[in-house]
Amino acid sequence: MTDAAASEQPRHAPTLLAVDAAGMLCIGGVPASLLAERHGTPLYAIDAALVRTRVAEVRAILPAGMRLHYAVKANPLPELLSLLAKLVDGFDIASLGELQAAVAAGKTGRDLGFAGPAKRDVELQAALDCGAVVNVESAGELARLSALAATGAQRGHAAIRVNPDFELRHSGMRMGGGAQAFGIDAEHVPSILKSWPDTIDFEGFHVYAGSQNLSGTQIAAALHKTYELCRDLAHHAPCPPALINLGGGFGIPYFAGDTRLDLAPIRTALHDIAASARQHLPGTTVLLELGRYLVGEAGVFLTRVIDRKTSRGETFLLCDGGMHNHLAASGNFGQVLRRDYPVWLARDPHAPAIETVNVCGPLCTPLDVLGRQVALPRAEVGDLIAIGQSGAYGASASPSAFLSHPQAGQVLV
Repeated sequence: MTDAAASEQPRHAPTLLAVDAAGMLCIGGVPASLLAERHGTPLYAIDAALVRTRVAEVRAILPAGMRLHYAVKANPLPELLSLLAKLVDGFDIASLGELQAAVAAGKTGRDLGFAGPAKRDVELQAALDCGAVVNVESAGELARLSALAATGAQRGHAAIRVNPDFELRHSGMRMGGGAQAFGIDAEHVPSILKSWPDTIDFEGFHVYAGSQNLSGTQIAAALHKTYELCRDLAHHAPCPPALINLGGGFGIPYFAGDTRLDLAPIRTALHDIAASARQHLPGTTVLLELGRYLVGEAGVFLTRVIDRKTSRGETFLLCDGGMHNHLAASGNFGQVLRRDYPVWLARDPHAPAIETVNVCGPLCTPLDVLGRQVALPRAEVGDLIAIGQSGAYGASASPSAFLSHPQAGQVLV
């Protein structure tokens, strides 16, 4: 790389993916071209080794006894769940479908935390049947769970999902603070605890203040506030809490200029929390709940160029995959201002860019853009375009039925 090239603004966020000797992008050591030949396109490919590495990195900052849960909503691919079931202590789920997928992967009982507003009775019953901990989001939900438990032979297990009176600042998505559909407002939790139903075992507290945060300092501060809130609420509980779920919110770099999350302040915060819990809440298990941070950077979305055209001075690469396969990369899943995920020409991702193009899918909507005015080497019909940071909120978070195009394939490599 020349000095001039090195001084240029980065074209995209940093990546953990590698290339082979021929320059081809590789996932799990397999060239992207070979994966596309085997499985077709559009295709999500997840690098299992990168998932293992990321879990190990998180384990390394956890104090002894602190548990790690995977948020299944980030990516419920069955093969990925089977891998993660061996690497993490539990799963956090948000639907009956995710519960069934988690059980199929080998997690059950109190290794499952079931969150999410508007749980149907059939979902609450399924949680009771498998012994999962239900993170109740309202007084009404707790009453329905209690009524179901009263009609059966098994006791229920529930924690209170708390809507805190603070938020995780600069998060990609705010999940706590202010008025929320999620959780019970912190100021109302003591009254809920005072009249806790005798058909339900009180398990503890679950707080999730925000997601996709790249500041280790801000995450550390939110973890401290979350723990302190739960410790204060524990004084009102019918028994000492068995668990405190601190949430997560760890972000990954998606866009040019993003920096990777610094885990050092988070490690310090977690060790301080663990020391306090040993003193003030002996017997309480503290856990982290992470989703995208464990799997997001391990995934790539591959789509093939079907046509190349010029329209009024702009070049368009028209591909077989689009927003119906990868809504997040199109900017239509939570982005306020649309920005591009990392976009590469798979056969030579490090080659110098020589043109600016729009990467579009096959849908009849102007929203179907995977890359707008991105700098790439020249791509021809038949080339593979790769979208990085695609291991989380990909296929399962996309409107795959829109216009009845084929769904994207998915493979763990």
